[in-house]
Amino acid sequence: MLAGTSTLDPARSSMTQGSSFPLGATLRLDGVNFSVFSKHATAVQLLLFDGVNAATPTRVIDLDPRTQRSYHYWHAFVPGILPGQCYGYRADGPFDPYRGHRFDRDKVLLDPYGRCVARPAGWSRAAAQRPGDNCASALKSVVTDSSLYHWEGDRPLHTPFVRTVIYEMHVGAFTRNPNSGVPASRRGTYQGVIDKIPYLQDLGVTAVELLPVFAFDDQDAPGGLNDWGYQPVSFFAPHPGYSSRPDPLAALDDFRDMVKALHRAGIEVILDVVYNHTTEAGAAGPTVCFRGFGNDTYYILDQDAPTFADYSGCGNTLNANQSIVRRLILDSLHYWVTEMHVDGFRFDLASILSRDERGRPMATPPLLWDIESDPVFANVKLIAEAWDAAGLYQVGRFVGDSWTEWNGKFRDDVRAFLKGDAGTAQALAHRLTGSPDVYAHKEREGEQSINFVTCHDGFTLNDLVSYNTKHNEANGHRNLDGAFDNLSWNCGVEGPTDDPLVERLRNRQVKNFLTLTMLSVGTPMLLMGDEVRRTQRGNNNAYCINDDTTWFDWDLTRRHGDVHRFVKALIALRVGRDLPIDRSGMSLREVLQQHAVTWHGVRLNAPDWGHDSHTLAATLRLLGGQGQLHIIVNAYWNALEFELPPAGDGSAVWRRVVDTFLESPDDVQTFAAAPVVEGATYVVQPRSVVLLLAVAA
Repeated sequence: MLAGTSTLDPARSSMTQGSSFPLGATLRLDGVNFSVFSKHATAVQLLLFDGVNAATPTRVIDLDPRTQRSYHYWHAFVPGILPGQCYGYRADGPFDPYRGHRFDRDKVLLDPYGRCVARPAGWSRAAAQRPGDNCASALKSVVTDSSLYHWEGDRPLHTPFVRTVIYEMHVGAFTRNPNSGVPASRRGTYQGVIDKIPYLQDLGVTAVELLPVFAFDDQDAPGGLNDWGYQPVSFFAPHPGYSSRPDPLAALDDFRDMVKALHRAGIEVILDVVYNHTTEAGAAGPTVCFRGFGNDTYYILDQDAPTFADYSGCGNTLNANQSIVRRLILDSLHYWVTEMHVDGFRFDLASILSRDERGRPMATPPLLWDIESDPVFANVKLIAEAWDAAGLYQVGRFVGDSWTEWNGKFRDDVRAFLKGDAGTAQALAHRLTGSPDVYAHKEREGEQSINFVTCHDGFTLNDLVSYNTKHNEANGHRNLDGAFDNLSWNCGVEGPTDDPLVERLRNRQVKNFLTLTMLSVGTPMLLMGDEVRRTQRGNNNAYCINDDTTWFDWDLTRRHGDVHRFVKALIALRVGRDLPIDRSGMSLREVLQQHAVTWHGVRLNAPDWGHDSHTLAATLRLLGGQGQLHIIVNAYWNALEFELPPAGDGSAVWRRVVDTFLESPDDVQTFAAAPVVEGATYVVQPRSVVLLLAVAA
């Protein structure tokens, strides 16, 4: 028995042995079955609380190791329990870091399979780190019943990657700003996202990729605030802080309401999932869940010292290929697909999931192959951030056939070319055509590459063209955090400026980046707010900021309406809504002939691959000989005259669809409204991108 508690006889008399399966808290007709894994625990208690803010449990149930332990699973059936019941565990066992054990009999533990997490008003990360009882301020799990929710016929959308445009967004920051027009009680919540679905529909994106929405510890940072969500406390529960209501169960309904509403609008939901580490951090980290049940089970440990191996940069690394942890991750993914109806996952630091129990990379990692071959995920989008914080870089070499990858090379090479760096022309050609130098050896489609130039981690697109160096002073780390090499260029002035020439150049560069992202072969991803030049004031690591530095500023939709209009038009072209050819419903990517690319420079058929080249042009043929697309990129600081190829047969003419040098509305136009290009050449102005389209009559 654990010290300082007592067993209540009424609880014992009304309780039965229960079952080891399924794990977690499972509602039955007349009560709840509880089951949790702990191999080395010598005693386990189930704690029942009257509410999330209860300072002490109302029932303490000691699980009998003779009758309520099967193998390493501790279990009990408790009659009379209903959805909404708060509960937790205590586990006793050896504290022997040299053998990997860190049991703490005083700490209240979340259920690793808990579907809902309740956070008391006095939740304190510090209390979970200090010795002693933290019952009054501990996170609690909550019993749920998924059958109570009415999905109203909701089904996955299964939008193919070739017609997908991803919008990476932070649930909270999207609507927290008072100028969002969202009611105060719904700002920064799942419900707030619902209020802004018309905006997303109008923009034209087909999927939102949400920064982590698993319940996370927002106090896990040196300054006490971690707003991005990359510090999970649960792999099953939606983050309660994004609910618009205080009821712990409301987070589940609010999340499902959001998914259902997005699906009705034709928008898929992709979750950024963090299965590589947890908030329990290193040896001094808090005991919240996993380490309290089996530190040696859930984490990769240093073989020569009583410390945690850290391949995540966050103090610990989940032991993802250990059989119990592998099952936990797969069960979590199944839950979010089958019960919460999400359409895909972006795996944070996914290369960690290829490491074995000693941290060594494996050629055929069991977890990744389990995900790859699981029929539940046959139509689920699987996106890997194919690197980790310890230098394992697997872009182009990630296992399996179902995975797509964040293409960091696309980001870096497009940035470098448009910045004006030398020796980047050939790299840009690869990025525009699906990065064959990275992926061709696997004979995969170009959509293998998730193309982006900005994401949550780093500069926004506005800041990429406004700052030469990062400005992270507000983070409290003396500006030592965040990436130092951003391949950014401030266009002549550091930070905001009233100089109209600098502003015009920045606007043009923003449109250049957007054009190359949307027109390249691959799956484009847009960062929240880049379509209206959202700024973070030069902060390229704003994980610990929750104010108007990171919030979407809705006034920008008017201030930078020209950029907003530009993005909408590009997306319409990308997904096929503005393709004047007989390929109804097909995207730009689908109508481009494979390998039908001819490269040029300022002269036809004479591309300049030299070290000092700042130009590139390409002609791409459309399926069935219905037309051609001609793109010209001039990253040089002077205007250049480019020769144009023949538009096709006698009835075809080149129309100028995009010219980023021109002011709105001439910068982008529909094919029907685009002016005909006369003559055999086109003058491309400094630092601009031109797109011409010719379609046979």
